[in-house]
Amino acid sequence: MLELRPGCECCDKNLSPESDEAWICSFECTFCTHCATDVLKGQCPNCGGELVARPRRPTSKLANNPPSAKRVFNPACAEAHR
Repeated sequence: MLELRPGCECCDKNLSPESDEAWICSFECTFCTHCATDVLKGQCPNCGGELVARPRRPTSKLANNPPSAKRVFNPACAEAHR
């Protein structure tokens, strides 16, 4: 089951479980649309994998399957890709 991490690893933007602005790689590294497309050009800086739109979990399923509270933030991410 996807973790649904709460924020972008590059800019630390909040990404709710129902956000349509969340992008992930196969390891669930998580980025906002701006960072995924404009900064990282669709490639995960951690594993080199493809970034794809993260699916949204139905609200009715969040109570029994809550999103992760684990926040990963690497401010060097954006700097390295300027």
